[in-house]
Amino acid sequence: MKNKDTLLVSRRRFLAQLGGLTVAGMLGPSLLTPRSARAADAVAPGAVTKEGILTGSHWGAIRATVVDGRFVAAKPFEQDKYPSKMIAGLPDHVHNAARIRYPMVRVDWMRKGHQSDTSQRGDNRFVRVSWDEALDLFYQELERVQKTYGPSALLTASGWQSTGMFHNASGMLARAIALHGNSVSTGGDYSTGAAQVILPRVVGSMEVYEQQTSWPLVLQNSKTIVLWGSDMVKNQQANWWCPDHDVYQYYEQLKEKVASGAISVISIDPVVTSTHDYLGRDKVKHIAINPQTDVPLQLALAHTLYSEKLYDKNFLDNYCVGFDQFLPYLLGEKDGQPKDAAWAEKLCGIDADTIRALARQMAGDRTQIIAGWCVQRMQHGEQWSWMVVVLAAMLGQIGLPGGGFGFGWHYNGAGTPGRKGIILSGFSGSTTVPPVHDSTDYKGYSSTIPIARFMDAILEPGKVINWNGKSVKLPSLKMCVFAGTNPFHRHQQINRIIEGWRKLETVIAIDNQWTSTCRFADIVLPATTQFERNDLDQFGNHSNRGIIAMKQVVPPQFEARNDFDIFRDLCRRFNREAAFTEGLDEMGWLKRIWQEGSQQGKGRGIHLPTFEAFWNQQEYIEFDHPQMFVRHQAFREDPDLEPLGTPSGLIEIYSKTIADMQYDDCQGHPMWFEKIERSHGGPGSQRWPLHLQSVHPDFRLHSQLCESETLRQQYAVGGKEPVFINPQDASARGIRNGDIVRVFNARGQVLAGAVVSDRYAPGVARIHEGAWYDPDKGGDINALCKYGNPNVLTLDIGTSQLAQATSAHTTLVEIEKYTGHIDNVTAFNGPVEMVAQCEYVPASQGNPHD
Repeated sequence: MKNKDTLLVSRRRFLAQLGGLTVAGMLGPSLLTPRSARAADAVAPGAVTKEGILTGSHWGAIRATVVDGRFVAAKPFEQDKYPSKMIAGLPDHVHNAARIRYPMVRVDWMRKGHQSDTSQRGDNRFVRVSWDEALDLFYQELERVQKTYGPSALLTASGWQSTGMFHNASGMLARAIALHGNSVSTGGDYSTGAAQVILPRVVGSMEVYEQQTSWPLVLQNSKTIVLWGSDMVKNQQANWWCPDHDVYQYYEQLKEKVASGAISVISIDPVVTSTHDYLGRDKVKHIAINPQTDVPLQLALAHTLYSEKLYDKNFLDNYCVGFDQFLPYLLGEKDGQPKDAAWAEKLCGIDADTIRALARQMAGDRTQIIAGWCVQRMQHGEQWSWMVVVLAAMLGQIGLPGGGFGFGWHYNGAGTPGRKGIILSGFSGSTTVPPVHDSTDYKGYSSTIPIARFMDAILEPGKVINWNGKSVKLPSLKMCVFAGTNPFHRHQQINRIIEGWRKLETVIAIDNQWTSTCRFADIVLPATTQFERNDLDQFGNHSNRGIIAMKQVVPPQFEARNDFDIFRDLCRRFNREAAFTEGLDEMGWLKRIWQEGSQQGKGRGIHLPTFEAFWNQQEYIEFDHPQMFVRHQAFREDPDLEPLGTPSGLIEIYSKTIADMQYDDCQGHPMWFEKIERSHGGPGSQRWPLHLQSVHPDFRLHSQLCESETLRQQYAVGGKEPVFINPQDASARGIRNGDIVRVFNARGQVLAGAVVSDRYAPGVARIHEGAWYDPDKGGDINALCKYGNPNVLTLDIGTSQLAQATSAHTTLVEIEKYTGHIDNVTAFNGPVEMVAQCEYVPASQGNPHD
């Protein structure tokens, strides 16, 4: 054998050599970098060092240091005054044991193709193939599925991917697949699935991703700020485009206002959040609500506002419709139960006097309601989102500076005054060139499905569900292609995912890390990280502060390729390369994007330098003129000329549109629905007494950077993802700080490291989402996750028939001290590489009939 640590054989040649398979070992351990080699001050004499390379990321802009071709340090960009602590882990994103080095194919799929034993998915055994072979297999599967089943059998998906206007995996995947044939698309997302469906029905826009009232105006005008499930200080570290982190200056000013008593902050949350801690543990009023009982509290606040005549009748009469239809439910005229503070106390765990006092304070002066996203990620999450708007409407301050409501304050630097600048275009997934297979025959199945229900499609093809007023027949999926996403992180109930994965014929994953999605794939293609390519990005999201050059820090590692090059070569196989690239390479696309931005700027009186001058000299430009903004101000000032996008043009406290859908779990006005499982005396709590939160992590973006050893050393407990637990709950179970515990329910089990903290209310536990799945028995259903992925435990049901969104925070568990054998965590290594004892024979040279 010419190269014993690789396998480069054609599939036909490979099939003849199955008897010679041996284990080469785990790919990856040799990549682990000694701690000393990661520090810029540990450079060997004579090493070639490059410093100050400017680039961007989800976590902020950095200046990179490279020593002998290795990315060894990331320093904050000088224009970022509040850099994230997570940039310390960025070199690990490039150099770590979990990097996908080469194109790989799952062993049994290599044997049998789409007829493989799918129960072996997840056993982590792969063979290495050449890029040509991998792309041939990719293309052949696309052909087979389109010809055999048609477009209803193929689903593609992307996620958070990487920053950069050109190198976006979602656009490239979408365009390449669209040039070959049609496929099933998805709607919604996992972050805001319930809110983004209900809010357009109520206020005419999605709200969750939109700019919020400028922070200077909030600081000048608000007297009370209600943080309802919102943790801004933690979550603003990472944004969709490269963040400038300017929003943190306003958090500093808010802290000063809170300390002086000028602004009162109330946090409604089962947990003392990072924002609460930052503003002052003793300065913020904490209302430690029982999980999933936010709607009863909202209804009780509304009842108090109405019964004590604290509401703004004029605003309800002139800017809203449907309050009269909502009122009989609120007063108990429909069911005999007034939704008052005494009723809510029994559910929320908050005494009635506190509820009434909160309503009076909110009505007493200018109040800004800052709503997060975690609360709507529970069963019936639409109701909480709707009630946020109802409460703000009753207070009558919507459209006033420092008043009303907002759902996006913790994201994309919201509230930072936006600048009069340019928004660059990018690589679009759309194309006007017809596909090779232009069939639109979905065989009676729906062509678009809610993303959070895609496992239902795999497990129950043909099932008909309701979704936002439509009837959806779930397609019979046979093949999935994922690029820049990790469904094993973002989807709920992992053992159900594994069950569904076994029904798929082919799974293809394109990524730069060996996530669990890649481990459960059949064909795995290595993509570059953002630090191995050139790109452009916005600096600042809602602030639109400027444009930054994303310079290549290091060359592509091993055999990794840019998504653009991967999909270009795929398209070449079906004669659509020119339509995909439009005749441009990487730098040609960047120049075009820049020139389009320059044209956009001329219409706004902004003159950009040439692309060459920017790229080679300036690298960063900053826009001027920050502008103040008040959310919904135009609507308030003239609802006739500036109506909302609802049927009435007004805020719809009662929605006839929703009422006409006749859903029993989402009716014409907001209301309280009991959950399928709920802690603190709710359904299922006798068997599973602890509510599990799986919110955004402190040290990564979803599952990105979980591979960073540098960052894991700052938070992991005993090598496991931490589980946070209240001292009372820990004591009752004999659990001490640092113990390895088993967190479990009927859906699965994980190991985690206990962190005992009084920041968490009794009956509440937390494991941050994004922890990598690490089963102790490969692809077995009900395996023990050795690292601590909370989606092993979460429940995969829709919020309601309206949004069909994720209900991750409707999850109960039990926790016990673990006394069994503790296996090493292997999630952060590569796969087991299988080696055939044979010579390499290129596919093009083999006998076409062997």
